[in-house]
Amino acid sequence: MNIIISLIVFGILVLFHEFGHFIVAKKAGVKIHEFAIGMGPKIYSYKGDETEYSLRLLPIGGYVRMEGEDEESSDPRSFNNKTIFQKISIVFAGPVMNFILAILLFTVMFMYKGVPGTIIENTIDNLPAQQVGIKQGDKILKINDSNIKNWEDIRNTISDSKTDDIKIQIQRDGNVLEYNITPKDEKGKKMIGIEPRYEKNVISSFKYSIDQTFFILGQMVDFLGKAITGNVSRDEVAGPVGIINVVGQAADAGMINVIFLAAVISINLGLFNLLPIPALDGGRIIFLLIELIRGKKMDPEREGSIHFVGFVALMLLMVFTIYNDVSRIIK
Repeated sequence: MNIIISLIVFGILVLFHEFGHFIVAKKAGVKIHEFAIGMGPKIYSYKGDETEYSLRLLPIGGYVRMEGEDEESSDPRSFNNKTIFQKISIVFAGPVMNFILAILLFTVMFMYKGVPGTIIENTIDNLPAQQVGIKQGDKILKINDSNIKNWEDIRNTISDSKTDDIKIQIQRDGNVLEYNITPKDEKGKKMIGIEPRYEKNVISSFKYSIDQTFFILGQMVDFLGKAITGNVSRDEVAGPVGIINVVGQAADAGMINVIFLAAVISINLGLFNLLPIPALDGGRIIFLLIELIRGKKMDPEREGSIHFVGFVALMLLMVFTIYNDVSRIIK
């Protein structure tokens, strides 16, 4: 059952990514020959008026096959006969859809769990907030003269404080009170011992989802930087098998965990596809920017050959990550 859930999650992520390419290409009037989810032999296909929709055996990706994308074509509806900005929009739309999907998934999750707000639900025993007299139901207005709008503001302002003491302004029963607190240092993190009240509504869930998406994206960029400089171990890198295994474990813990993990993987998929590597969306965007600078179209067949080499390299990397995943799982 967990494998089925994992494959469904992976399929939805790929579906959204490829749908981004598909819908923008359709809007631009590009002729689309095939919309495929998965790679390898066909399991199922349906022929529409112009486009074939197919499901393929290997759940490791998907593609939108457009007229004139990797070959010369005189068809006015071919990809290469569209404007440079239309082509960049088509390519960029895939990763953007992954980020949008992550926001939607986080929104569903936070509507269920609630969003941490600025009202204190609990104070922790023997920690600074309780010791100075802060109580349940207090609403935090300011910290060190910085206006507080959400829980992230509270956490970041306390963490980034350069002084030993912080000044907290709270609202209680219509009155505004101020406290000076000395945060406790726990493993390099400053804490005062408060837990937020969770609010359940669509608007706050959506806003918090956007914040979470950008926060996780930033963390991934930082991880990518470490990977490029060789500061990441093999155990921190996962391929398709590893992802399916992790999603399966999340499924055992409940559907909310699956939704959270799916959102994180979707962000990862969007970022990975923006890397400037041939065969990835980022690599195609680089070629289009070169075309824009030169003011002259690239040779589609030559570019297609470069992307093919990139594709082969990515498949070899995929084999390595699958081997790494399997080795780690069967230890």
